[in-house]
Amino acid sequence: MTADASTFTTPSTERPPSAVPVDWTAVEDWLGVGLPADYKRLADRHGPMDFGDYVWIHVPCVQQGRFDYGEWLRETHREARIEARKLPEAERPVFHPEPGGLLAWGCTRGGDVLFWDTSASADPDGWTVVVRHSGAVPGSGLLAWHRYGLTLTGYLRHTVRDTWELPSPPGPLMGPLPGTVARTAFLADAGAWTPPAPVPPRLTEAERRVALTTGTGWDALRLLSPPPERPYLGDGSWERLFTELGTRLPEEYVRLMDEYGAGIWSGWLRFHTPLRTGGRRFLTHAEDTADAYRDLKDAFPDRCPLTVWPDPGGFLPFANSIDGDHLGWLTEGEDPDAWPLIVWPRHADQGPPLEGGLIGTLLAWQRGTLAAPGLATLDEDDDPVEFAGFRPWDDSAYWRPPGRA
Repeated sequence: MTADASTFTTPSTERPPSAVPVDWTAVEDWLGVGLPADYKRLADRHGPMDFGDYVWIHVPCVQQGRFDYGEWLRETHREARIEARKLPEAERPVFHPEPGGLLAWGCTRGGDVLFWDTSASADPDGWTVVVRHSGAVPGSGLLAWHRYGLTLTGYLRHTVRDTWELPSPPGPLMGPLPGTVARTAFLADAGAWTPPAPVPPRLTEAERRVALTTGTGWDALRLLSPPPERPYLGDGSWERLFTELGTRLPEEYVRLMDEYGAGIWSGWLRFHTPLRTGGRRFLTHAEDTADAYRDLKDAFPDRCPLTVWPDPGGFLPFANSIDGDHLGWLTEGEDPDAWPLIVWPRHADQGPPLEGGLIGTLLAWQRGTLAAPGLATLDEDDDPVEFAGFRPWDDSAYWRPPGRA
């Protein structure tokens, strides 16, 4: 086994590392595998650490709203699984909790993700490092994925060196890095992490069938994303909003807001508060978005082909995504209930209007069966029930935004 990391590391004086209590028995029981002894020693000595001013070594800890070890593993493995589909099928790695799957332990400022290969040895102390590099790896048959054949300590030790000429495994090792160990700056207040207890299925098999396949409309949507007990709409009235806008809004939207209120769907799609009377009211969002669209339309008319509200048939937004996409109506004709839905995508070309109504669109999107420019999509291995959900804006509980492709 390689030398202990204490032989080549120096604690930072500006952000000295500090330990966080870890119940390793509980963590390993939750993971279903043991963990390498050198990793546990590092974690017990230093807690969440910034190694060499470049590598974040994540340990079991939690900081409200910033980091949760279990959620980080889940999201990291999901994103890596999606990324690995770019490889030929025979070369795709598998990921924990699949037997022998890669298990993440850190990432870098450059966007690399660091894993152990749990298939390398029956003994965790023999697990070797695999890096998902953010760029292509010269000499590697796995494109951006590279197996280094070094344990965690061996890999870290190899990054702490004076020159690039030292013998090294094929591939672009990081470094040379300083051997400093600092407390991760964004986890300054991290504390002990408790593995989550097993959660029984939210829906029965019969309910899943209704929510995901056989059900339609409101009944299926309520099963997939239960409405809150107290919807939050603001302190005004619909008639006041309609007067302010100079138009009524589709009845389906009014009913949806009356039942769910303002909030965020699947941790991604945010519905504005419709009846707020303060500064950031519905009209403010609509006007700001319309102004931004006009500015872009002047500069890039081919990429911004829509007419903008309040012009006849113009785009009137009522929701946006955490990625900057906007969902709204094309206000065509005098009947708001006939207005088609459309997405103004931030990172894609403008697509056509959506074919369904608002409830059908939300249901299909949360089921993972609707693909349109600007709408986040589920991965083929995601469970739609796990990713569906609605949180009202006045719910202050910690929310985990589910990942989407």
